[in-house]
Amino acid sequence: PRRMSCETWHIKTSPQQECRTQRATVHGNSSNRDASSEVRGHADQARKSVESGLSKLEALFNHPLYNLPCPPIPEEDLLLKVRPQVEASETNSQIWVNDSPEEDKGVPWSSNSGSHPPWLQFHLGISRWQLYPHQDPNMELLVQQLAKHRIVSAVQKSGGTQLKLVMSFPNYGQALFKPMKQERDEETNYNLYYFSDFERHNAEIAAFHLDRILGYRRIPLAVGRLVDVVKEIKNVTTDRKLARTFFTSPVGSVCFYGLCSYYCSTEHAVCGRPTGLEASLAVMLPDLSLAKRRSWRSPWRRSYSRSKLAKWETQSNYCAKVKKTPPYNEGTRLVDFMDMVILDFLMSNMDRHHYETFEKFGNYTFLLHLDNGRAFGRHSKDEPSILAPLEQCCRIRRSTWLRLRLLSLPQYRLSDIMRASLSQDPLHRVAPLLSDPHLVALDRRLKTVLETVDHCQRRLSEGGGEVIFDDVKDVATYVG
Repeated sequence: PRRMSCETWHIKTSPQQECRTQRATVHGNSSNRDASSEVRGHADQARKSVESGLSKLEALFNHPLYNLPCPPIPEEDLLLKVRPQVEASETNSQIWVNDSPEEDKGVPWSSNSGSHPPWLQFHLGISRWQLYPHQDPNMELLVQQLAKHRIVSAVQKSGGTQLKLVMSFPNYGQALFKPMKQERDEETNYNLYYFSDFERHNAEIAAFHLDRILGYRRIPLAVGRLVDVVKEIKNVTTDRKLARTFFTSPVGSVCFYGLCSYYCSTEHAVCGRPTGLEASLAVMLPDLSLAKRRSWRSPWRRSYSRSKLAKWETQSNYCAKVKKTPPYNEGTRLVDFMDMVILDFLMSNMDRHHYETFEKFGNYTFLLHLDNGRAFGRHSKDEPSILAPLEQCCRIRRSTWLRLRLLSLPQYRLSDIMRASLSQDPLHRVAPLLSDPHLVALDRRLKTVLETVDHCQRRLSEGGGEVIFDDVKDVATYVG
């Protein structure tokens, strides 16, 4: 399959928009011209920084560590499959099915896989070890769908503590909508507990990009979009409870708040400007009737109490007990969990109380890194307790360790790679999705992770223990 270049992810500004921007920067007096020159200077510097980062991003994804050889995926390792219908009259068509005959609810499509919409191609590409393959050309089409396709329905998603909507497209695809709640440069209030924090739309988008840069590919694609609150939500919703929460603010902005456990009230309403609203749209996973998921309670779950501590915070030998407990006592589950811990520490996500896996694959599969809206809340402070599992267990897969070391090098600096990757999101033309302090924090936290692994290696070398889970053969081929 052809490889998708980095540039194909970027949705460019139209010529008309560029002309309007240029006309808006032309002013008559010299002070404005000086200010405009300064702004253009900063813009040129930012553009050059992004262009440099894009070349680093392309080099990173072409590096051997991101192109490890892997055998063809056997059919049993695919989450879903397309198979011919049984009826002789329909032998020229195919049907999308799951592996449970008693729940066999198919949707007919053309036998030509090229006719499948991007969301269906994404679903059919999910395997035992990843949500999508490296440099998947279908991602470009999926980005376009989430960012530009017409929204035909918007209803509130049941469950959860904060406002979320399910948006539907004409090709039957769906996306999870999370609205903008905070400005880019705002930090989480230090007096708030982690379980009282807002969910941020840019955190969901940034988490997808970071997960991809780390080589995990365990977060569904999340894209930024400027949504019209009236035309694309209020006018198309069939959810009467949601519709009743719309109102116009004193300054003429259209607002709504929905129904949920927290922050769903007129005091915490989501408002357009006056109708435009930034949001993240994440592609939905296959319906649970087709692909059941199992929810696992994290062994390092926080107490979610203002006064109590969790067991892992008080027991010095806590990890030893976890290692003897299924499913952490065999296979790759423990190092898969450490991958998630590293992701959460880098983006300062303290809200990982559960994780999910696809039931079909049993205990031998990857972990889904879902619900990342509370990440990237603070850049000025790191939360060392997130790394407790790595510090206590001292176990990490070699491929992860090597990629982290690669991202610490100047030519692949994580902050540069992340800035470039996020610049390809449609909302980047409104404003960078992460402020520079958040990007700087990524480099600082990456250094902490590598120092933690080094400390583990020194500590365990005395007792003969192993820190590195060896999942990469012929290491010299990838680090030379």
